Amino acid sequence: MDNHFADIILPLAVKGTFTYAIPEPAAGSVFEGSRVLIQFGNKKLYSGIVSRIHNIPPTGRQVRTIERILDPYPVVTSLQLKFWSWIADYYMCSHGEVMKAALPSSLCLEGVATIPVPEKYKPRTETFVRLASDFTASHLNEILDKLSKAPKQYDLLVDYLRLSGYVEGLSPNPVLKSLLIRESHSSVAACEALIKKNILTAVSLETGRLTDCLTTPEPVKTLSNDQNDALGSIRKCFADKDIALLFGVTSSGKTEIYIHLIEEQLKKGKQVLYLLPEISLTTQIIQRLNRHFGSVTGVYHSRFNNQEKVEIWNRVAGRGNGKNYSLIIGARSALFLPFTNLGLIIVDEEQDGSYKQHDPSPRYNARDSAAVLAALHGAKTILGSASPSIESYYNAITGKYGLVELKQRYGSIRLPDIILANTREAYRKKLMVSHFTPQLLEAMDEALGRDEQIILFQNRRGFSPYIECPECGWVPSCVQCAVSLTYHKSEGRMVCHYCGFSTAIPHHCENCNSTGLLSRGFGTEKIEDEIRIVFPSARVARMDQDTTKGKNSFDRLIRALEEKQTDILIGTQMISKGLDIENLTVVGILNADNMLNFPDFRAHERSFHMMEQVSGRAGRRQKIGKVVIQTSDPDNKIIRLVVNHDYKNLFRIQVEERKAFNYPPFSRMIKISLKHKDRSLLNEFAEILGRDLKNIFGKRVLGPEYPLVSRIQLWYIKNIIIKLEKEKSSAASRQLIREAVERLEGQKGASSLKIAIDVDPY
Repeated sequence: MDNHFADIILPLAVKGTFTYAIPEPAAGSVFEGSRVLIQFGNKKLYSGIVSRIHNIPPTGRQVRTIERILDPYPVVTSLQLKFWSWIADYYMCSHGEVMKAALPSSLCLEGVATIPVPEKYKPRTETFVRLASDFTASHLNEILDKLSKAPKQYDLLVDYLRLSGYVEGLSPNPVLKSLLIRESHSSVAACEALIKKNILTAVSLETGRLTDCLTTPEPVKTLSNDQNDALGSIRKCFADKDIALLFGVTSSGKTEIYIHLIEEQLKKGKQVLYLLPEISLTTQIIQRLNRHFGSVTGVYHSRFNNQEKVEIWNRVAGRGNGKNYSLIIGARSALFLPFTNLGLIIVDEEQDGSYKQHDPSPRYNARDSAAVLAALHGAKTILGSASPSIESYYNAITGKYGLVELKQRYGSIRLPDIILANTREAYRKKLMVSHFTPQLLEAMDEALGRDEQIILFQNRRGFSPYIECPECGWVPSCVQCAVSLTYHKSEGRMVCHYCGFSTAIPHHCENCNSTGLLSRGFGTEKIEDEIRIVFPSARVARMDQDTTKGKNSFDRLIRALEEKQTDILIGTQMISKGLDIENLTVVGILNADNMLNFPDFRAHERSFHMMEQVSGRAGRRQKIGKVVIQTSDPDNKIIRLVVNHDYKNLFRIQVEERKAFNYPPFSRMIKISLKHKDRSLLNEFAEILGRDLKNIFGKRVLGPEYPLVSRIQLWYIKNIIIKLEKEKSSAASRQLIREAVERLEGQKGASSLKIAIDVDPY
């Protein structure tokens, strides 16, 4: 018989797949994409995914047999397996690492030692009741007559018939037992009595954990002339290109265009994936899309628990018991869902750095991967942004992507007025109130006087970046990382934002024993404290990683803003995108210099994106918005470009610089990070790899060098960066890098060295 063997992907960071024999009784029930249980290593059991079925026995070792088939159907599609292979190859990681990122962890069994193996996912069931027999109407009338002396039981049965939609000759629907008791104002005892009399029977049915949208869908809105023109241009782009860039200023109505494109695809019976960079953005978008598309809309991101993720997975795959999803809104991990008929992928805010996964592997970019996934399905991709990434805009103007522009805000609403507030001058003239310039305080005061709302943007959480001894300059630092600890006043702790280590606030300097320690700088927590002092009657809230740990915390904060229960919202980059609040008129950017002076070739581009995005939150309806940018350098060329909303000149300046220094989009970059707990051994191994790579790639290799933060969680770090010309074969270069890394791993003592490869690390 053919096909005795299966190649299996395991959720481990190990190279390649592993061949197992298919047991004879299971020969017809194992498919590519099936989830199987296998023994790997010393008596440990894992669930793996079958990637190939064949008849070629492995040489040189005894073949183990698959222990069990875990599902009656493949949980991963053939297109997903192709997508996994592309991710593993392009981003230089193992198939197992991709599998671990892709599958909900409840579908991944790892290192289990017991048989029978406990499945992590269990369908949620609840108790329902239904009629014990196919009673006729006359028979039911007799039963009701007999129950006249037991009024609770009588009422409960009457309510059951009502709730179940009983019609003679048709099977009535089961009714949730708890709902029936609540609706009939009865008791568990009355229900149990009817069950004992064989009038009702109790059944356990699968109900699921997800909340369905039950509203009647609204028709899509009529587009403005500008939006209609843009929609027509996108359709023309899609006639000969697979990717279109929608470049529209903030509040130009991009989302409404997406809604029309989604409706077109759903009418064709296709699925649509709508990617967003931040979980916090999903709340308002979900509400808008639910209004139009109702229960076919699903959401997928990290805040769902593992059981819920499996149920979303099944609904996308078409196994949702009639409750399947055609439209998925999600963060980057939604790329890995089992789409069966994808027609369109929308990547909103495509320039956002959150689309890039940095740790752990696979270190993929969801924007770039989305284009590959769409191509596998024969689908189209639309990238949307008010200030596109340099790479995407370059691809658009050079003809690789289609380009569609929306230059006016919807309804011809004016872009906000931008005021530059010089903090250096204000400090010199002693005009600063805490961290606020007179211009910002005046704008806030006027807005509050008109019952309007304000957001203050500070891209650093915590109370202050660090505590310092003014006598000797000592700063408390992390015991595991080469960074200072951040002071969190509400927790009363010093916290490392890299490894999570925390310690009590020191009462004296550990160097000179001075007790006069001072906090330096400011984060969102400190701004919140001081705003409450400056505006004591204002209702203030804060949105950052510390205040949004709970599953529904984003929703609560945004709902309070929408319902005008919050006057001033202070936050990090979470508040810079997507918020569409009618009454929000003032935006304060508290420290523009902090973003601009970061040592990264994308610092200026990212600063422009961030300031342009957060500015776009102001004045999105009929009220004119005002943005106050606090800076010590108001003549900075990037800040001047933000004032004029001048993306085209930003692009021109950035492209000239990148061409001169051979940065993307004129090259591809690959970063290799080496980590070791022994600094001298790290230096030795890094030099070996650096020399080897320079022999292959010459001057294209930079480093090895220590990064800005040179130690994290006791591991010292050194980086090597390789810049490759766009026209060179990317696959061939990646293979040469793999071989150089394998040679290093073969060196004596290298087993304790960690190596991470990051393709397109920006």
